[in-house]
Amino acid sequence: MSMIRSLSLAALACLAAGSGLAQTKWDLPSGYAATNFHTINLNEFAADVDKATNGKLKITVHGNASLFKAPEIKRAVQGGQAQIGEVLISNFANEWPLFGADAIPFLADSYDASVKLWAAQKPVFEKKLAEQGMVPLYSVPWPPQGVYSKKPLASAADLKGVKWRAYNPATSRIAELVGAQPVTVQAAEVSQAFATGVAESMMSSGATGWDAKLHEHVKYWYDTQAWLPRNLIIVNKAALDALDAPTKQAVLKAAADAEARGLAASKKANTESLDKLKGGGMNILPPPAALSADMKKVGATLLKEWLDKAGPEGKQLVDAYSK
Repeated sequence: MSMIRSLSLAALACLAAGSGLAQTKWDLPSGYAATNFHTINLNEFAADVDKATNGKLKITVHGNASLFKAPEIKRAVQGGQAQIGEVLISNFANEWPLFGADAIPFLADSYDASVKLWAAQKPVFEKKLAEQGMVPLYSVPWPPQGVYSKKPLASAADLKGVKWRAYNPATSRIAELVGAQPVTVQAAEVSQAFATGVAESMMSSGATGWDAKLHEHVKYWYDTQAWLPRNLIIVNKAALDALDAPTKQAVLKAAADAEARGLAASKKANTESLDKLKGGGMNILPPPAALSADMKKVGATLLKEWLDKAGPEGKQLVDAYSK
């Protein structure tokens, strides 16, 4: 009897081990709030993968920088601490200038232009990330960037000495060019930074402003439509290659669907967030002519500097985009 019982327990253990092997679990860290359209899209992507694989691949989304801080996510995916993650790719422009192409002011200043730029970026990113052991899965743009300010602005001269929230090399350089004081603040910390006076102005989307409830601290947003920075979902190549063919195909299909859905969500979030900020008392304004002209000069300077750094690779990318 004890032998039969032992054999039964062994069989159950084998079955349990088998079912454990049959299910793969991935962690997906993100730097944005659960209510942000990017995070909502990530959760829908994870649900699509779960459904398409009958639960074989489970992806857990960790929003609001709860698993890794935003600047740490790329390294976490590269090193395998997370199998998949969402990054604001321009955060890594110091590592490789081409990662910052979508944050060059006025290079791509509309949704259509952003989609065209991404088509030029994607093959270049695929090659670079493959060298780092990663694969770009899909990308979604943020809404167009405007200038938040606690005081009214007539021109860039009004930003001199102002504490300017920076989150990547481009936004830091803009601060330098207009004479503002750059302060590094990640998305999860924006609300506190403006509430405590650590930051007084920044260039960002309506979606970020609404996430941070900036209407409580900031009264002006100028619609400069400077650029549409992109979030990129990257996956560890070894983790992706370890999946069986049907599961891998399900991930790629869900990623393509998430890219299309995310673009539509970004457009919707742009309109809705600006309406909400306005309803909360913020002035949503077109930029005065002098401010617009000043920012376009800043953009021209940044493009020249970027091309100098990026070299032939950068020129090829801009040429491919400009065709």
